[in-house]
Amino acid sequence: MASKITETARQKYFSGYQCNYEHQSSELSCKMNFAVFFPPNYSTEADKLPVLFFLSGLTCTHENFSWKSGMQKYAAEKGIVVVMPDTSPRGSNHPKEHDDWDFGSGAGFYLDATNAPWSENYRMYSYLLKELIPAISENFNVSDEKRAVSGHSMGGHGSLVMFLKNPGMFRCCTAFAPISNPSNGLWGVKAFTNYLGEDKSKWADWDATELAKNFTSGSPASILVCQGDTDKFLKEELLTQHFVDVASKNGAIKLDYRLRKGYDHFYPYIATHVEEHFDYIANFIC
Repeated sequence: MASKITETARQKYFSGYQCNYEHQSSELSCKMNFAVFFPPNYSTEADKLPVLFFLSGLTCTHENFSWKSGMQKYAAEKGIVVVMPDTSPRGSNHPKEHDDWDFGSGAGFYLDATNAPWSENYRMYSYLLKELIPAISENFNVSDEKRAVSGHSMGGHGSLVMFLKNPGMFRCCTAFAPISNPSNGLWGVKAFTNYLGEDKSKWADWDATELAKNFTSGSPASILVCQGDTDKFLKEELLTQHFVDVASKNGAIKLDYRLRKGYDHFYPYIATHVEEHFDYIANFIC
């Protein structure tokens, strides 16, 4: 049974509602916040609506995408419920947890840590899979079949990993400027070394490029990756082309890669292209 959730905020938005919730997580050993946008056609008495899980990037909370992207207009038009979790456990106070912006608090990397002390509760992957997704299904009128996942940067990494590790759970995946090969990127190496240890053989399970090499599925898995070509993190932290090269060679993956001229890594880029992500996603879940 999913944990009890409590609504903490509600605002009318494009005739729907943008809401915040909190619940207790046993996987993360803390209280977690998440946000949900309900389109205007949402009703507990009507048909179950399609749902999109959006995973945010480094330093973000559950509110960044809802505040900055303008996505509510497109979710409202298409009748998609959008769920936005936080990016790490909060309040653990492990040594060095709050020292760096790219590791620890706000930087959970959507994996299950195996290295102490992070293994105690840095289990964002299991939190999403075992707690948040079931809680959304149990508490809201959303479809368990018409489900998609998306994300930005670290969250793009998370969305690709969630999608590739769980064939059939999501009908499609999209990613804005994802950390695509963390085993070889600066952010990823730092995070993986601390969360998973020095044994790099354990890193492949959390690396989208490595997962794409061996991915199999009865029908092609549909993925959209969108990347700005002036992103200053592209060559050393994201390594998007590594994933594109591998995924393009795997017949079990149907990759749509869109390189956007003149765009960087940040929310002006996301807000400019979020509509096309909703168009893509709607083809699979609406």
